[in-house]
Amino acid sequence: MEILYVIVLSLGAITTVFILTKIIGYRQMSQMSMFDYINGITIGSIAAEMATSLETDFLHPLTAMIVFGLMTFLISYLCNKSVKIRRMVEGHPMILFNDGELYRANLRTAKIDVTELLEQCRVNGYFDISKLETIILEGDGKLSFLPKETDRPVIPSDMGLNPEQEYLVANVILDGKIMEENLRHTGKDVKWLQKQIYAKGVKHIEDVLLATCDSSNKLQVYVKVQGKKQKDLLL
Repeated sequence: MEILYVIVLSLGAITTVFILTKIIGYRQMSQMSMFDYINGITIGSIAAEMATSLETDFLHPLTAMIVFGLMTFLISYLCNKSVKIRRMVEGHPMILFNDGELYRANLRTAKIDVTELLEQCRVNGYFDISKLETIILEGDGKLSFLPKETDRPVIPSDMGLNPEQEYLVANVILDGKIMEENLRHTGKDVKWLQKQIYAKGVKHIEDVLLATCDSSNKLQVYVKVQGKKQKDLLL
């Protein structure tokens, strides 16, 4: 009987967390502020407590979870309305290096030493800090790098080129199933898709793992390959 009770409470906890996530909104880990991160951990811990609350009233952790979720939503709303509150909760950008000068006070405030800064430069492909113009610590804890004009990658406009704009491709087949809504978005129908698939030597739609269609109606087909690749080229 206790097992059934735990199952019911677990389903309730998962449902509550799902609803709170919908209310709070989707944010990747890299986009989370410290407040979001701490609240996420706390809500998860309370949900675990709720799922196994055999001897205590499950309403207590449920209420706490809802309060944390609503407070997170409220703080997020206030951050959207006030720049001051947003900077207080989410942090603000801080210049660590600019025009050949390291800002020691900002490094100390950010709790980053020079060794760690240089390591992050290397991780992002900059092995010589003199080739950088500015390094900025963003509010989410990531570092942004602005290379010097003479050391940045060449872009088409530097060479007087004007390439055509690329657009998103539509997934028209996923795991052997035709995505009809996506196909309609491309302006094509199932008959056209089948004809294109057959022309590429694929006899059955079910044999296609993925098929994409770009703005030029160019179809890319990836069939299902049985078995495993024996050699691992990454080792």
